[in-house]
Amino acid sequence: MRDLTGQAVGSALVSVLDLLLLVVAGFFAGVVGFVTGLASLVSYPALLAAGLPPVAANVTNTVAMVGVGVGALSNSAREVVDTGPRVWRWTAYAAVGGALGAWVLLVAPAGSFEAVVPYLVALASLALLLQPRIRALAHGRDLPRTFAAALFLVAVYGGYFGAGAGVMILAVTLVCTSESIWRASILKSYLLGIANLVAAIGFAVFGPVHWPAALAMAIGAFAGGWCGPPLVARIPPTVLRVGVATAGFGLAAWLAFA
Repeated sequence: MRDLTGQAVGSALVSVLDLLLLVVAGFFAGVVGFVTGLASLVSYPALLAAGLPPVAANVTNTVAMVGVGVGALSNSAREVVDTGPRVWRWTAYAAVGGALGAWVLLVAPAGSFEAVVPYLVALASLALLLQPRIRALAHGRDLPRTFAAALFLVAVYGGYFGAGAGVMILAVTLVCTSESIWRASILKSYLLGIANLVAAIGFAVFGPVHWPAALAMAIGAFAGGWCGPPLVARIPPTVLRVGVATAGFGLAAWLAFA
């Protein structure tokens, strides 16, 4: 059986030990993903190490990382609801963007977008570092149209590939809205989770998802995502912002030269 990418579905064999290790990797990916937005830095290489080919690892990773958003939401749903009616508009932008990104992955030539990914991650990391100055230039005003457009584009990228998408959403949230980094982290996890969920539905139908690996990693990711909100609440905002930006630059370099 073959999917739209022409790859054989289920061709990768994953041992029981590999599945257990993927649960562990999923947990750390969940924690890292909520705190920094860099879950794929842990999860994607783990899936490759388990023997999955790149496209199968990519779509399996997207499906598994839904667990981060579900776990985080289960421990921070009140904060999302308290954002008000605008969060439902943001949800729609993330959902449509995630669906479009998944479609692009399934129909576009392999590697057609990866060349620009390091620059996007580096740009988001720079925006995080400069966020106080950018907000000062905006005189503290919210930029709803800019945020909506940026969120949609990041969701497209998240549905397509996803590495560093959390950093991008965190950056545009902090730059374009007056949300604190605590609430921005929660919104980042929720909105990226929506984009991943919609993309995952498409991959479940048309993509080469390795379901045992996806389930194993999702279990760990759920637990890691649940642990994320109280952990972020203990980290000083400036330390968190600079730390995420620094990690983003590291990811950009790894994507550029790996």
